[in-house]
Amino acid sequence: MDIFAFVLLSSSLLPLSFVLSDAADSISKSESLSEGITLVSKNESYALGFFRPGNSSNRYLGIWYNNIPVRTVVWVANRLNPINDSSGMLMVNSSGSLVLLSQNRTVAWSANSTKQARNPIVQLLDSGNLVLREENEENPENYLWQSFDYPSDTWLPGMKLGWDLRTGLERRLTSWKSPDDPSPGELSWGVVLHNYPEIFMNKGTEKFFRTGPWNGLSFSGLPVVKDNPVVTYNFVNNSDEVYFIYNLINNSVISRVLLNETSFLYERHIWVSEDKKWSLYLSVPNDKCEGYNLCGPYGNCIIGESPICQCVEGFKHKSTNTWNPDEWSKGCVRITQLSCEDKDKIGFVKFVGLKMPDTTYSWVNGSMNLNECRVKCLNNCSCTAYANSNIINGGSGCAMWFGDLIDIGQIAANGQDAYMQDVYIRMPASKQVDRKEEKDKQKMKVIVIVVVGIAVVFGVLLTTYRISKRTNFRERIENNVMIDQNIEGQSEDMEVPFFTLATIVIATNNFSSYDKLGEGGFGLVYKGTLIDGKEIAVKRLSQKSGQGLREFKNEVILIAKLQHRNLVRLLGYCIEGDEKMLIYEYMPNGSLDSFIFDQTKAKVLGWSMRFNIICGIARGLLYLHEDSRLRIIHRDLKASNILLDSKMNPKISDFGMARIFGGDQIEGNTNRVVGTYGYMAPEYAIDGLFSVKSDVFSFGILLLEIISGKKNRGSFHLDNTQNLVGHAWKLWKEGRPLELIDTFLKGSVMQSEILRCLHISFLCLQQHHNDRPNMSYVVMMLHSESSLPEPNELGFFVGKESTSSSNGQSSSTNEITVTMLEAR
Repeated sequence: MDIFAFVLLSSSLLPLSFVLSDAADSISKSESLSEGITLVSKNESYALGFFRPGNSSNRYLGIWYNNIPVRTVVWVANRLNPINDSSGMLMVNSSGSLVLLSQNRTVAWSANSTKQARNPIVQLLDSGNLVLREENEENPENYLWQSFDYPSDTWLPGMKLGWDLRTGLERRLTSWKSPDDPSPGELSWGVVLHNYPEIFMNKGTEKFFRTGPWNGLSFSGLPVVKDNPVVTYNFVNNSDEVYFIYNLINNSVISRVLLNETSFLYERHIWVSEDKKWSLYLSVPNDKCEGYNLCGPYGNCIIGESPICQCVEGFKHKSTNTWNPDEWSKGCVRITQLSCEDKDKIGFVKFVGLKMPDTTYSWVNGSMNLNECRVKCLNNCSCTAYANSNIINGGSGCAMWFGDLIDIGQIAANGQDAYMQDVYIRMPASKQVDRKEEKDKQKMKVIVIVVVGIAVVFGVLLTTYRISKRTNFRERIENNVMIDQNIEGQSEDMEVPFFTLATIVIATNNFSSYDKLGEGGFGLVYKGTLIDGKEIAVKRLSQKSGQGLREFKNEVILIAKLQHRNLVRLLGYCIEGDEKMLIYEYMPNGSLDSFIFDQTKAKVLGWSMRFNIICGIARGLLYLHEDSRLRIIHRDLKASNILLDSKMNPKISDFGMARIFGGDQIEGNTNRVVGTYGYMAPEYAIDGLFSVKSDVFSFGILLLEIISGKKNRGSFHLDNTQNLVGHAWKLWKEGRPLELIDTFLKGSVMQSEILRCLHISFLCLQQHHNDRPNMSYVVMMLHSESSLPEPNELGFFVGKESTSSSNGQSSSTNEITVTMLEAR
């Protein structure tokens, strides 16, 4: 008897109407599910029923979140065969197959079981997985069929993406064609079974994006996809299965991955219950370099370089026209050809931070060590590169590539260093020697630059001090010219690129008001785009103001020496005529204050993102205070001087007020107090004493603002008798610290971590600077769970009108410079 005859026969034995209990999560062989009835999982997280997508009149059987007011469908049965009326019925036939019937008892969709079942039931599990199983099966995971094996556009926790090698089953995401049509679209996402497997996103038959292979901790080309406080990931590769899976650490968090046909993106969303909406947490690809094989063989795609496609060291552009994007895919060729016969003239050069090449032509052995891998690659003329296949515990296994290396890219560190994989590329043996000599030269060059730089800075500071004592107007103008020349000379010493005025004018559309990002006491900031498409931020000093020369010089000299992922990067400068400009990397998300103090944008910042920002700022300050070549005191750390890149990673900016300390110097004194009220340490605002601990105080204020979503000054009493610090301290002493937390964080599962950060902020805000921790201790406290010391009395400086210096003189004699100029 065929299935259609069976359906007609069995349907005559069913009651004409069927009503399920509201708590029903399953149906048996004698039952069916019809229009208007839903199955609900036991924990009420998911529902199964009939629905109509968007503006379509078609009906589909699907699974959606049960407790979310915005209907979000995660799985569709009859994607290719919609039902055009309300006649749909789901049932289990006697052979154990799950069938969906439409008008005239036509089969719209069916799911065949793997074997004959005596008492089959279909059940909607709490995971969102629809399963067909034997009713009395002792092993609850011994399914006859499951929807997790046939995903739609959504990847749920616990769902495997990849292959069952025993049956040949592939589990792959495919996007909806449109919000009104759940039939398969162009975009798909799945594991490709190379010897060294990786995940590809395809647009139709075209490769669109590649994750790179799994290195034990993350994908080499996607280091942001790693274990975190919310999600854990695992990649399984054995003789039976190859798949990628994730699970939620806290089941109260609702998160899903969506393959979006509209934006052509892989997106992770998190449900924000307070706002009753989905919040985008992560998406890829999000820049040109993440597109597949933009730069061709041996081409290294580097965001921020000009042109964006560079050649791997030891190679040159195949096309002479490297500025034409149409030529980039031609890639690069070796500068020196290799001879297979003469192995003594062949070696390997180590590259750090590269996305591993496409593994289509690769070979893997998990038991070999790196040295054995090198020997095997060296003895095979076709082997062009090798690496550890797993980077856990110092590295293990061997991965080898054959033929041209394609789809390489430089991965931005952004705190992902521990997840990066080294690759060794075949080169002439002499290249290794050249590279070592070059490194030695670079080290010597750095030493020379530092020594010369210190001498120059000292000389300029002394000159500037003398100039400031002169009152003759003519002398001041002449001295300004001298400073300009001095800056230009020092900048050249520091190898800071020089941009012509014409270049900047073109990039900013002649300083168009539409490209203006902000303005402050020293001028305006513009967004610009260079001819190669690279976006920049241009800080243009005001021609009408005599201020800013010292700050300009400071930034050129200081930032040129500072290289850290949590510091904004200076790309160059321009001095031409009356124009003085600094060119920075462009930060697409602007400044931190535009998020935490904005009731709309603050919703985007969940606690995990805020904590990442806090830790990034702390690492940046630690670098300035202890790890850079010179001890740097920022002196103007505030929310508007924290810029956010495309991935919301923080970067400290605006070093115009910064001061250099000698190796043994721990504090300084000034009669020119600069910075911003509300962030200044009391000893600095009153007496002009500054040190690393005055930056720590500012960090404490910043930490308090990030936690509360409120500004330190002006958030409570108009007369400034109590600022945020005072309010927070009062709540802390009264045992009510939770009242301070931003309303958008009130439901956070990481409440203990938030309170720990609040405790750390109080330690940073202590009245006496010797009581405050240094930044190395702050970083340690942020990343540990050890007990914290109790804070002493806090510093409550809120403005010059409410404080006085220790000798009784008003602090109003000091010059307070409030800077609002930012390079975003």
